[in-house]
Amino acid sequence: MWPGAPGSRTTRLELFYDLVFVFAFLNVTTLTASHATPVNLYRCLLVLALLWWSWTGFARVGNAARADQGVLPVVGFITVGATFLLVLTVPTAFVDRPGGLHGPLVFAGCYFVIRMSQLAVFAWLERSDPPRRRTLLPRVAVPTTATVLLVLAGTVPARLADRPYAVMLQLVLWTVALLVEYVGGVTLARLWWVVVSAGHWAERHALMVLIALGESIIALGLGPKTGLPLTGPVAVAALLGILVVAMLWWAYFDTLAYALEQALHHARDPDVRRRLSRNIYTFLHLPLIAGTILFALGLKDLLADAASPETPSWGPPLGGFWVTVLFGGVGLYLLSLVGCALLVLRVVHWPLVITVVVLAAVAPVVAPIPELASFIVLAVVVSVGVVVETFREDGRRRRIRQLALEEQLASEAEQSHWRQQHL
Repeated sequence: MWPGAPGSRTTRLELFYDLVFVFAFLNVTTLTASHATPVNLYRCLLVLALLWWSWTGFARVGNAARADQGVLPVVGFITVGATFLLVLTVPTAFVDRPGGLHGPLVFAGCYFVIRMSQLAVFAWLERSDPPRRRTLLPRVAVPTTATVLLVLAGTVPARLADRPYAVMLQLVLWTVALLVEYVGGVTLARLWWVVVSAGHWAERHALMVLIALGESIIALGLGPKTGLPLTGPVAVAALLGILVVAMLWWAYFDTLAYALEQALHHARDPDVRRRLSRNIYTFLHLPLIAGTILFALGLKDLLADAASPETPSWGPPLGGFWVTVLFGGVGLYLLSLVGCALLVLRVVHWPLVITVVVLAAVAPVVAPIPELASFIVLAVVVSVGVVVETFREDGRRRRIRQLALEEQLASEAEQSHWRQQHL
């Protein structure tokens, strides 16, 4: 097992791990789309938060050690297998279905295997570091406690039959399990975790944002029901969906992703770097992913209605639930970007703030009108906000992108020189 290096980047094996999360995001949206209620929406967010914490463990392992060297690929394949089983049980993570394994217990067991595999890697890396080794037992206790709570959430409510507080008890147990993982994990990380490679950490999270945006593209493709013709409303909705996804991509990847990585590189002090990696990436990227998944969930429903011959050509009214999911998802994504820029660049992206305010203001107005008309409003508001944000820059965007280009050219020149000498 080889330790990581400051200049390491994402390996192809880590990209292979992330393929499971493409399926995971798809299953998370299915959890809510099958029965669209506020309770199911909260369940969707709970599962997403737990998946996110599992994924951050993958990212930490890849940052501390070379994921494609030594025994780590074998550990990785085992963990991917457990992750895939966990994702398969997402639809039954809260309520078991007859005819198979107990869904909630399989989910909890797979989660425990994933977290223990990650901690086993760190235990091996830290075997010759007594101070860090002493923190291993509390670190094991955190996911163990969370798993016990998940087991209770999967078994206790079922014994209460149809009592009205059974669902509430289950949601409370899940919420407490998440709090144990996040609060306990972040608190203990101060004692042992070091961001070895800033470039790797930033790149891993940027790729996960890209995967979440890809879920929106998948929702566009899978939204219309199989066998239905490509009608005008479906084509318009699909093109508008691509436009919104492109705007969301641009708002993050055009400049902000470079700025976040450069700030992480600039932070030489381990505590400062750890704080940035926690606040910007672990915390603020979660609502970024959640907003994208909510948008994909709304797209899936909208496209299905637009393609159905049983609905009006412009679709039925969007309604309060779906306008919250669709407009709220985009607003959450943009607010996360505003938070990242505020913490790193110390500037407020006012066009994006105003865009979120406008989305919140028009959402109740467009809820009673046809879905496609509502989606047009969403696409126009988001496009105008992102374009204005891009062109209002005072030279900062140009400096950030120029610095990123110079770094890329320098890295390419150094790699080319090494290859000429050794290959």
